[in-house]
Amino acid sequence: MNQIIAFLSKIGAMLHPWMSEIATALVACTIVIFATDINRALRRSLSGSGFIIRTSAFVLVNAFGYGLAIVSISPWLASQLRGMPSQWMLLVVIGVFIGIGAWAQRNRQV
Repeated sequence: MNQIIAFLSKIGAMLHPWMSEIATALVACTIVIFATDINRALRRSLSGSGFIIRTSAFVLVNAFGYGLAIVSISPWLASQLRGMPSQWMLLVVIGVFIGIGAWAQRNRQV
């Protein structure tokens, strides 16, 4: 058991230099999964509005909203992941990516 924990700790420590990129990928994947539902709700709520208003809202939400979410959430997530013990980091990162993939598969996004 100690060998497994040592191995996971070693691999988890190797992830530390790339934690910002991993956090950005996690946030971006999550946004990609939920963007369809958000855009559908936005389209429904603005269905009676004019072209300029619908287009402006779409650009604001997709370009600025999702961009702001990635820029603001990624550093926070990276700091949370850095604070995690190294032996758990690899398992959590892989588990979250598998969870996002399973969610995408279940919602027919893959």
